[in-house]
Amino acid sequence: MHEFLHLFLDVLRNSVLITGLVIIMMLMIEYVNIHSHGKWFTRLHQNRFGQVVLGAGLGIIPGCMGGFAAVSMYSHKLLSFGALIAMMIASSGDEAFIMLAMIPKEALLLMVVLFAIAILVGWLVDKFSKANNKARHEGCEDGYQIHKEDHHDETHRPEKASFRNMRHASAERIALLLGVILFIVALAFGMLEHKHEVAIHTHLNIFDEYWMNLIFAVVSMFVVWFIATAPEHIVKEHLWEHIIRKHFLGIFLWTFGALLVIQVGLHYFDIETLISNNIPWMILLAVLVGIIPESGPHLLFVTLFATGTVPFSVLLASSISQDGHASLPLLAESKRSFLKAKIVNALVATVCGYLCYFIGF
Repeated sequence: MHEFLHLFLDVLRNSVLITGLVIIMMLMIEYVNIHSHGKWFTRLHQNRFGQVVLGAGLGIIPGCMGGFAAVSMYSHKLLSFGALIAMMIASSGDEAFIMLAMIPKEALLLMVVLFAIAILVGWLVDKFSKANNKARHEGCEDGYQIHKEDHHDETHRPEKASFRNMRHASAERIALLLGVILFIVALAFGMLEHKHEVAIHTHLNIFDEYWMNLIFAVVSMFVVWFIATAPEHIVKEHLWEHIIRKHFLGIFLWTFGALLVIQVGLHYFDIETLISNNIPWMILLAVLVGIIPESGPHLLFVTLFATGTVPFSVLLASSISQDGHASLPLLAESKRSFLKAKIVNALVATVCGYLCYFIGF
C-alpha cells in the first residue's frame, strides 16, 4: 500500500508539472497573439516549411517544454500536422538531459540527426498528406482568437495594460495569479521534478532538469505580469474562458490517467527481462517502448547504449519513436491526431533504425 501511494503521488506530481507547463505555454502564446493582433501567427500559418522548422526546433530542446509549446500551437491551428510530427521526431524528452550528461558527444550528434530527420519527414508529411488539412482542425475549435475589444480603431479604444486593473480584480484574475505563482514556487523549489531526475540532481550541472525548470519559473514571472496588468476582457475571455475552462481539466485528467496506467504497468512488468543480444529485435522493442507517452522507459536504451550494450541504431530508433511527456496533452486535445502522429513516428523510427543497423551503426 505504501509503495502504491508513493507511485500515486509521483504520478500526481508529474501530472501537475505537465499541465502547468502546457497552460503557461498557452498563456504566453495568447499574449503574443493578442499584442501582435494575430499578425505573427498569420505569417506563421502561411509559411508551412517554417512551421516544420519551428516544430523541429521546439522538439530538440531538452525536456518536454518545447514539445508542450508545439502541441499547444498545433491544437490551436498554429502549426501543421507535419510540424507536429517534426517536433515528436526531434524530441527525446527528459532523457535528453541524461544523454547530455552521460554521453555529450553522442547526444549532440543524435540531436543533429534527429533535427535533420524531423525537418525532412515533417516537410514530406505536409506535402503529401491529403488528410493534413483535416488533422489541423481536430484540436481547439476556436484557435487563438482576436476579438473586437482587442483592436484599436477610430470607433473603439481598447483598455490598456496597467497595474491599475488590479484595483478591482475579478475572481478569475485572482485565481489565475495564485495558480501561476504557486506553480512558479513549486518549480523554483524543485517540488515537481521527475523522480529519476531527482536521483541524479547533483550530477547534471547545467543540464539538470531542475535548472531548466528554474529558468522556466523565471520566464513564467512574465505571465504573472501579463495577468496582473491585462484588461478585464482579456483575462475573462482569452485567459479564463478560452484556456483554463476549455483546456485545463481535460489536459490534467488525461495526463494523470495515462501516467497512472503507464506507471503501474511498468512497475509490475520488468521490461529488462525482454532484452537480448538480438539487435534487430532490440530495434523493434525500442520502437514499441517509444510509443509509450512517458519519460522513463527510454532511459533503459540510453543506459544500454552508454555502456556499449547496444549500437547507435537502437538509440536512434528509440529517440525517434518516443517523445517523453510531450504528446500527453495531444492525447487530451485530439486522440485521432495522437494516434496518427504515433503511427508515423513508429514507422519512421523503424525505417531509420534498421537502415542505420544495416549500414553498420
